[in-house]
Amino acid sequence: MQCVSGFGIQARGEKKEKRLILRAYQERISLRGLSRLFAVHRHTIARWIRAHVASLPPLRATLLPAQPDDLLEIDEAWSFVRTRRNKRWLWTVMCRRTRQIVAFVIGDRSQQSCRRLWAKVPFTYRRCLSYSDFWNAYQALPKENHCAVGKESGELSHMERWYCTLRQRQARYVRKTLSFSKSDAYHHMVTNWFIIDHNLAMYSLP
Repeated sequence: MQCVSGFGIQARGEKKEKRLILRAYQERISLRGLSRLFAVHRHTIARWIRAHVASLPPLRATLLPAQPDDLLEIDEAWSFVRTRRNKRWLWTVMCRRTRQIVAFVIGDRSQQSCRRLWAKVPFTYRRCLSYSDFWNAYQALPKENHCAVGKESGELSHMERWYCTLRQRQARYVRKTLSFSKSDAYHHMVTNWFIIDHNLAMYSLP
């Protein structure tokens, strides 16, 4: 019979609790709420979150290979850091076939942010036809394979649906909320975590 020390049992219990806490954090429970619920200091939970995000693969490593007939949907969503005056816009590019986010940036709503976004799109996806709304910043995108369309066209419906999921899962992206990021670094870190998890889930689908 194999003997298991009390320390080993405790370590496995702490590891299981850590996974549960990280999962609960992704379901819109705040750090302070998790601290009260699990009796773990919020600074410890924050350290676990930072370590977990640092261990995630880079965004490009989560993407399925592009195909010549792929279509891209591009949109942006409002958020803020610390106060509503400090607006932050999440710009995303989604591949319609795979439903994966192939690139994202967080910044203002200018053409400069749009150029930063396009620079992060993998080269194999840049040749695909892309759609966005009529916001003037999208004029920075290559005109030869980009179309501006109205929301009623349905060409951006998958991207808009993804933003609904984002707001359901991440309270910091809800328009009226008491949950918000207190630093740009943390805002980017948690957003990256959500997108990586989403891409990996889409990668595993047939």
